Amino acid sequence: MNSAADFDTLPTREETQRGLIAIAMSGGVDSSTVAAVLQEQGHPIVGLTMQLWNQRRLPELQGDGPKQHRCCSLDDVYDAKRVAQHLNFPHYVVNFEEQFEKRVVRPFVDQYLAGRTPIACTNCNTDVKFEPLLRMARQIGAERLATGHYARIRRNELSGRWELLRARDESKDQSYFLWGLSQEQLSRSEFPLGELTKEDVRDLARRTNLPVAEKPESMELCFVPTGNYVQFIHAYSKDAGISLSQSEGQIVTEDGTVIGHHNGVHNFTIGQRKGLGFAAGKPLYVLSIDTEKNRVVVGDDEALRATSFEVSDVNWVSIAPPTVPIRARVKIRHKHEAAPALVEALSDSRARITFDAPQRAITPGQGAVFYDSDRVLGGAWIK
Repeated sequence: MNSAADFDTLPTREETQRGLIAIAMSGGVDSSTVAAVLQEQGHPIVGLTMQLWNQRRLPELQGDGPKQHRCCSLDDVYDAKRVAQHLNFPHYVVNFEEQFEKRVVRPFVDQYLAGRTPIACTNCNTDVKFEPLLRMARQIGAERLATGHYARIRRNELSGRWELLRARDESKDQSYFLWGLSQEQLSRSEFPLGELTKEDVRDLARRTNLPVAEKPESMELCFVPTGNYVQFIHAYSKDAGISLSQSEGQIVTEDGTVIGHHNGVHNFTIGQRKGLGFAAGKPLYVLSIDTEKNRVVVGDDEALRATSFEVSDVNWVSIAPPTVPIRARVKIRHKHEAAPALVEALSDSRARITFDAPQRAITPGQGAVFYDSDRVLGGAWIK
């Protein structure tokens, strides 16, 4: 078993080895089961584990209580190595800390400071995991990259496109986080768990005696140890020398009436009810965040509902960019039930979404993903 400080020290091959599949190994039961499944199918495999975040950084956030299980921790790296030893295949650890901080952590903080609510997992998939791992897979001679995502890929012979589909197990489906993948990335990727349920995966892990068969699922972001984003933003900004404006601002109603004050817009997200800092006598929710005026606008639940919004950085996945408006079911956050809507392209990178019925808390910074039944037609960032 080998490890590498960065991918420059990995072995290289001028040509791919027929059938060799690289596996993105997080150290969890899902990616470990992928290794067991592919090995049982007779594929030669090699494991790649990314070291993304220094868990010893920002020690003031660690606390003394029990730690939440997070993905990509140091323990996960060790677990991935144990699985590779158990199944007897080569395994490499690659250091992506610099790329991860630049492309995921810093944008995460910047987005919150700009009054938006980012999705770190989507950014990580699009900007950190697939492109460099596919490049590394090719470097070590692998034809394809397999991951433990619950989603499916298929080739549409009529359109000539690779299509991204929901997982069979809707309760585990992760297609919402994968809308940023390109045709090239999809063509060289595999999601072996897409047809399985979580219980199927656990059973396979137990049958092959994987040392992580009973490991709990990751619940928190790898770089936010307490799950408290505001604490992390404060600690990271101080550590990174980012000027954090905590100047007092106003909390206002829709008509501009001042009903409270805040000490930083990054403390709020659209739809938030708790932690507003004052008692109003009735439930109030964050409706919008105005960073230019340093104001947080609040109102009742009904005011959170809207029908139309625009998106940017559109990526058409399973279909070519449409020249006319199309019907789709659109999901505006991971736990949102996709709702029927009209999707109208405004340019190569922008689109307007109009729901048939108003939806609650359409939040800037989240992803809007367009579905046709199980197919992911495309996705974009909510403006």
